[in-house]
Amino acid sequence: MEIVLRRYGNSTVAVLPPAVLRALGLAAGQAMTLSTSPEGGIVLAPRRRHALAELVAQCDTKAPPPADLAAWDDARPVGREAW
Repeated sequence: MEIVLRRYGNSTVAVLPPAVLRALGLAAGQAMTLSTSPEGGIVLAPRRRHALAELVAQCDTKAPPPADLAAWDDARPVGREAW
């Protein structure tokens, strides 16, 4: 399928036909990632949402806590926080 790039204000846009959007399950307003391939192509993909378990698995549980965390732990309540 061939598409034509168009000017839209100060940007250039690629318009995806409705059939392509339906086939890929995409919709206007959806966040996407854009990158280039080593061969000079363009790769456009839906932004992947990460599951909490995936993010936690990347954490180093043996890493020391950040230095400013001690100040947070030692802070006195300023309102009606429950202790």
